[in-house]
Amino acid sequence: MFRLVHAPAIFALFGTTFGALFTDPSQLKQTTYDFVVVGAGTAGNVVATRLSENPSVKVLVIEAGVSDTGYRSEQIRIPFLCGQAAIDSPFDWNYTTVPQKGLNNQSIPYFRGFVLGGSSSTNYLAWTRGSSDDYDRFARVTGDSSYAWKNILTYFKKSEHHDAPTDGRNDSAEYLPSVHGFKGPVAFSVTGNLSAIDDRVLATTQELSDEFPFNQDTNSGNLLGIGWQQNSLGNGSRASSSSAYLTPAMNTRSNLDVLIQTRVTRLIQTGSSKGVPEFKSLEVAQTPTSRRFTFKANKEIVLSAGAIGSPQILMLSGIGNAADLAKVGIKSTVSLPEVGKNLQDHPLVSTQWVVPDDAPTRDTFTLGEDPAAENAALAQWNANHTGIMSAVLGNHMGFFRLPESSPILAKYGDQSAGPGSAHYELAWINGYMTVSQPFPTSGKYFSNINVVNSPTSRGTVVLNSSDPFAAPLIDPNFYDTDFDLQVMIEAIKASVRFVNAKVWDGYILQPYADLAAALAPNATDADIVTYIRKWTGSIKHPMSTAAANGAKGKGVVGADLTVKNLSGVRIVDGSVFPFIPSAHPQAGIYGIAEVASDKIKAAYHL
Repeated sequence: MFRLVHAPAIFALFGTTFGALFTDPSQLKQTTYDFVVVGAGTAGNVVATRLSENPSVKVLVIEAGVSDTGYRSEQIRIPFLCGQAAIDSPFDWNYTTVPQKGLNNQSIPYFRGFVLGGSSSTNYLAWTRGSSDDYDRFARVTGDSSYAWKNILTYFKKSEHHDAPTDGRNDSAEYLPSVHGFKGPVAFSVTGNLSAIDDRVLATTQELSDEFPFNQDTNSGNLLGIGWQQNSLGNGSRASSSSAYLTPAMNTRSNLDVLIQTRVTRLIQTGSSKGVPEFKSLEVAQTPTSRRFTFKANKEIVLSAGAIGSPQILMLSGIGNAADLAKVGIKSTVSLPEVGKNLQDHPLVSTQWVVPDDAPTRDTFTLGEDPAAENAALAQWNANHTGIMSAVLGNHMGFFRLPESSPILAKYGDQSAGPGSAHYELAWINGYMTVSQPFPTSGKYFSNINVVNSPTSRGTVVLNSSDPFAAPLIDPNFYDTDFDLQVMIEAIKASVRFVNAKVWDGYILQPYADLAAALAPNATDADIVTYIRKWTGSIKHPMSTAAANGAKGKGVVGADLTVKNLSGVRIVDGSVFPFIPSAHPQAGIYGIAEVASDKIKAAYHL
């Protein structure tokens, strides 16, 4: 994982959040609200903010994690430190997967935000929506056209506003204004700190345009090709759902309460409605042995605890697969066999090359070789939010498909959402980057990330215990299908073709460490597979564990995202996507949350 080894622990005081923020359930003056939102993450903060726009609606948000201000919060605020926000930090759940049979039985870290803003406070800031195909498929599976690209684009725009790069350059050729919003809460921007490899990346799109074409805006619904990476940042700082939605609402509204450092231990059945069990109360606690408190929603509970937390809470409440629940001593109250099933994630493998010793890479900062330069960069960011600390890891990313003639497609068929969707992603970093490998202590490097964007492997989230404070068993099941493994092989081969363009002559010297064996002249696909299985990690995109489906008896939520076979609970987060988008999902989750907020308002005539 990207890190700085010599950055000061705290070098700026960001102040505290004002408004109705509580750190103990006993501090709240009421126990009944119109809506209770579980999880102050990417989606939950959107829902809470939009519902509380009506001053007559009382909303409570319950977040298990900590505040996003104060101790170590620079790792959240400063874009260049994004890789630190989830590593051994107070802002992460510190999950670990079960042994992965596709990864030589390794258990790998599984990062999830444990903080206001959720994973929008700890991710890599990539602002991508996916393809138009991804959302048209969402609409087909749910039978609800509001999720189709032509309709959801309005909600994508509603969630965002463009922010100019901090270096002051004209970025009009680096994105398409016509497909973006300019008045929404979340700032997005292209980089404010150009990299020494940017010109080479762009030159490659000219030299090898057939395979690696330039795309002015991969967020236009036309995903394929290489474009300037858009990021959730404004004025050189991370824009999270907390900073963009929740905090402004808290600071101006008296009808929004936020309770942090408190876990929802279970939903409580409050009766029945229209012949199905009704769940409009929930139980919370701060530690396994602390006092339990209950809160009630007059209208409904909105679960926004993410692809791990939302199914876990359902199962702790007896909602899920009865056989799985019985294994941990929980009696089934509502049969929903697909709760916690269908886990989808994007596997990631980094590949690195050695570059000349005089190359101006970012290794000076990431490897901690020059503390004085780091301190100067931090001082510059503190002064005006410019410089390298205002940048993220890379400035370009690309999305690609296997060729129509690919034997992989001939054997397995096209497993993506459609012809405009990506099978894999490549991105380029001017320095050493990894999610799984040990960092070198010195040197100059060029890194490529390789991602399977339309995975067919399916994993699970199941309870390990009836204790709500025990982590569930998380199994992303990477490379369970040969299709996914073959796509990753092709992604790595494509990254090699990319750096073999003439523009990289004299710059890319040789593969780093054991990548050399995988790419040796006499190497085979088996050697690449050895590398893949050793070094794959998660790109931190778990989704689809409470999938929406319009068909009776399928999925976990219906088209309106209300939980099936019961009343009083709706799920709004990444778990409801039937299929993971073929790009980074953050912007897509914001869009779905905006759609859901309007659905909730319509349901209650708000």
